[in-house]
Amino acid sequence: MDQFRPGGFRILPPVVKNLLIINGLFFLATIALDSSFGINLIEVLGLHYFAAEKFEPYQFITYMFMHGGLMHIFFNMFALWMFGNALENIWGPKRFLIYYFVTGIGAAIVHYVVFYFQISPVLHAIDGFLNNPSNEAVTRFFNSDNLVIASAEIRDMVGIFTQDYNNLVNSDPTKALQLSIDFMTNYREAFLNAPVVVGASGAVFGILLAFGMMFPNAVIYLYFAIPIKAKYFVIMYGAIELFSGIYDTGSNVAHFAHLGGMLFGYFLLIYWKRR
Repeated sequence: MDQFRPGGFRILPPVVKNLLIINGLFFLATIALDSSFGINLIEVLGLHYFAAEKFEPYQFITYMFMHGGLMHIFFNMFALWMFGNALENIWGPKRFLIYYFVTGIGAAIVHYVVFYFQISPVLHAIDGFLNNPSNEAVTRFFNSDNLVIASAEIRDMVGIFTQDYNNLVNSDPTKALQLSIDFMTNYREAFLNAPVVVGASGAVFGILLAFGMMFPNAVIYLYFAIPIKAKYFVIMYGAIELFSGIYDTGSNVAHFAHLGGMLFGYFLLIYWKRR
């Protein structure tokens, strides 16, 4: 397949071109709406956790067009053009678009499935307290690793609650307990709303996998200087993402989303091949 040369090869085929344009427009709209009207488009169109109050089904699509910064969108769009144009020229627009959205949605599913297991101890501790509240239990919660400051909103909530609770716990334990119940209820909601996934990275990693499988011996220049075959490049990147996903837990990068895009891409390619 490395020797295949499709007729009518385009440097910028239609789906890749329109994806670049749409991502660019969404990025500019995010900046403009935030600066002019104070509207955080990432909170609206970014993908929230399934159980969060802010989650909406359409976010499975819209999150792929949102990006957190200039470098984020630049590298995603550069990789989309670099690897996606060859795939679209071979597959055609329809199949390429299907592959793009399947891998992007698959990336989000894998990311939040992994996230569910990561946050289960925290949710279990919160629900355990709400089912059997006591002042001793709230103290244990605050002294454990289950209190996660996942956002600025949670940090402010914790600061206000701590001050008010300490003022009440000795003088009015009953009121202090009710305050802690209200806090834990609000904390649970804020904790679930805090994570939001944005970016085309999951779909881009799916595209990278497809390129490596279809053109395994094509040469890619790492950092524009170091030649490496596509198959080794994909294996290396997959290994890095797996290692980072396991050990780099404090990062804001959704490593398992990248792996999810590759995983769904692999299964889709196998399905197409069998058909």
